[in-house]
Amino acid sequence: MFRKQQSMQLSPYTELYNLIIPKDNMLRQINELVDFSFVYEELKARRATV
Repeated sequence: MFRKQQSMQLSPYTELYNLIIPKDNMLRQINELVDFSFVYEELKARRATV
């Protein structure tokens, strides 16, 4: 759903998540419905200060 999220590899365990978590899991549904893009901006700001 989100291009940034699809292009950004956050963890080497992403594929494991895809194998273990059922497609109808509530957390997957939340991830599809909520726009978490504000997190990327927050992370960029914190990375710049380190």
